[in-house]
Amino acid sequence: MKDFKNYTSVFSWRYGSEQMRMIWSEENKYKIWRKVWVELARAQSKEGLVGKEELADLEKNQDNISIDRIWEIEKDTRHDVVAAIKEFAEKAKIGGGKIHLGATSMDINDNAETIRISESLGIVKTKLVNLLKTFGKKIEKYADLTCMGYTHLQAAEPTTLGYRFAFYAQDLLIDLEQLKFVENNLKAKGMKGAVGTSASYVSLLGFEKAEEMEEMVMDRLGINEVDIANQTITRKIDLLVGNLLASIAQSLNKFAFDLRIMQSANFGELQEPFGEKQVGSSAMPFKRNPIKAEQICSLSRLVVNLSRIFWDNAANMLLERTLDDSANRRVAIPEIFLSIDEMLTSATNIVEGLMINEQVIAKNLASFWMFSASELIIVESVKKGADRQKMHEELREISMRVWEDMHQGSSNPMEDLVESNTLIRKYLTSEEILKLLDAKNHIGNAKEKALTIVKEIDKLKA
Repeated sequence: MKDFKNYTSVFSWRYGSEQMRMIWSEENKYKIWRKVWVELARAQSKEGLVGKEELADLEKNQDNISIDRIWEIEKDTRHDVVAAIKEFAEKAKIGGGKIHLGATSMDINDNAETIRISESLGIVKTKLVNLLKTFGKKIEKYADLTCMGYTHLQAAEPTTLGYRFAFYAQDLLIDLEQLKFVENNLKAKGMKGAVGTSASYVSLLGFEKAEEMEEMVMDRLGINEVDIANQTITRKIDLLVGNLLASIAQSLNKFAFDLRIMQSANFGELQEPFGEKQVGSSAMPFKRNPIKAEQICSLSRLVVNLSRIFWDNAANMLLERTLDDSANRRVAIPEIFLSIDEMLTSATNIVEGLMINEQVIAKNLASFWMFSASELIIVESVKKGADRQKMHEELREISMRVWEDMHQGSSNPMEDLVESNTLIRKYLTSEEILKLLDAKNHIGNAKEKALTIVKEIDKLKA
C-alpha cells in the first residue's frame, strides 16, 4: 500500500517497469549485499578463516533480512553498511562474528551496484532490440511510400516514410553497439579493501591466496573486477553507462520530437496511438495531444542531465576516495535507468500503434513536391539546349504564381502551368514533363537503403 502522507518518487509507481523497480529496490540491494558477504565468507572458509559451522549459519540466514531493523540501527551508526552488518550478525548468531572480514564498505556496495547495473542493462538491451524489431516492420512496410522531405521545417525533396524510419533505427543500432561495448567493459571493484591495495586480505591470507580469494568471490557473483581500484571502482564505469543512456535518450528524443511535428495540424501525416477513452485536455475535449511523444522528450532531458552527474563524480573524486558521489548516485543511477526503461516502452508502443495518414502524406506531397521538381526541369531543359537563366526565370515566375494561388486556398496548379508553358514545351515533351513531376522518380535509393537497415535488424536476437 502506498504511503500518501509522505513524498514518494514518481519512479516508484508512474514511470518504469516493475522489473526495473525491483532491481533498484532496497530489498534487492540488501539481498545482494548479503550474497557478497556470504561469498566472501565461503572463499575465506577455504583457507580456514571461517569455520564450516559459521559459514552454514551465514548461508542459513542469508535471506533472513529485516530492513526496518537495519534502518533502526542506522539511526545510531549513521552508516548503512555497518547497520546491515549488525542486523545480519543479530540473525546469524554463530557466524555473525566473521561477517565483512577484511572488507571495506565499497567491497560490498560497489560490487552490488555493478550487479544491479548489469541486470538493468539487460532489460535496456531487450527493450532496445524489441523497439528495433518494431521499427523494422514499419520500415519494410513503408519503404517505398513516397512522402515529402523537410529541411529547416520547409518542404525540400521527396523521400520515403520507410527511409525516414530507417534513420531513427540506424541511430538505435548505433546505441545497441555502444551498449554491447559497455556490457563488455562493465567491471566491478572486486575485493580490494580500503584503498584498493588488498592490504587487509594480503595480511589475512598472503599475496597469492588473497588473489585466489578475490577470483573465487567474483566468479560466484558472476562479474569481472578491475585490476586497479581505489576505495571504490573507477567512476569512469558510471560515466560509460551514463553516456550510453544519454545516447539512447537522444535517439528517442529525435524520433519523438519529429513525431510531435508530423502530428501537428500543419503536417498531420502521423499520429501516435490514442485510447478510446483517453482525454487530451481538461478544457478542450477535441484535443489529441501527443502525450507519449512529449513524455519521451521530457524524460530525455532528465536523462541527459543525470548523465552529467556521472562525469562530475568521475572527475571530482579526490585521491583514493571522497564521499561526494554517494548521495547523488543513490538517486541518479536508479532514476536514469527507470527513465530509459519507460522511454523505450513508450516508444515501442508508439511505433506499434502509429497511425499513418497516407491521404495527408499524398496531399502534402502534391502541394509541395512540384516546387522541388522545378530544378529538374531546368536541368533537363538545359541539357536539350535551353538557356539556364531564362529557364530559371520562367520557373520562378510560375512558382510565384502558384504560391499566390495556394495562399488563396487553391490546390497546386503547377503541373498544368508547366505543361502548358511554351518555353518549357520547346525543350520537353508532355511525357517528359510528367515523368519529371512524378515524385516517385526522385527518391533515389531510399527504398533500397531502408531495406538494408531491415536486414541488419533481422539479424538481432530479441
